[in-house]
Amino acid sequence: MTARMGTLLPGLLVLGLAGCATVAAPPARAPNEGSTSYRMLDDGHMAHYQLAMGDTATGGTPFRRVAPVYPPEQLAACAPLQEVDVKVIVDEAGKVGDVRGILTDDMSGMPPWPAFFAAVRTAVLQWQFNPLRINHWAADADGNSHEVDSATRPFSLMYAFRFECRAGKATVSSVPAQR
Repeated sequence: MTARMGTLLPGLLVLGLAGCATVAAPPARAPNEGSTSYRMLDDGHMAHYQLAMGDTATGGTPFRRVAPVYPPEQLAACAPLQEVDVKVIVDEAGKVGDVRGILTDDMSGMPPWPAFFAAVRTAVLQWQFNPLRINHWAADADGNSHEVDSATRPFSLMYAFRFECRAGKATVSSVPAQR
């Protein structure tokens, strides 16, 4: 039995090494892929809740985001840079109720803009936020603070989504960028 193992072992070793040496065929040329980056906007003109002294606001943060997909019908054309600014309207439960496009003057003449806006709208309508909760606090006679009441409120945020195509490859990422 030991002699037989002595003759089989080198053969198995050669087969094992041969398996490591095989080269996989290169993948077929992939079609253009799409990607986007986005960032939150605040131009200083957005309305904000005014909190009374002692009030706190929590939540209003996304916990589920779906990245937009580069519009497939635009991949072959590899459209020039597209930036889609939107206002995301979130209800009291943290669900996105509406996504409104903000068409700027420099985008009005670009025919592919509606396709990119549709991609953003489809993705952002799937986002979910922690509800924005405003808590009202008060101090008792001993100076101990306690919550008097709290309520959830709707809110809106503005985002800019950027669709780019470079060297024949379109990209969309979901990493926030600063403006």
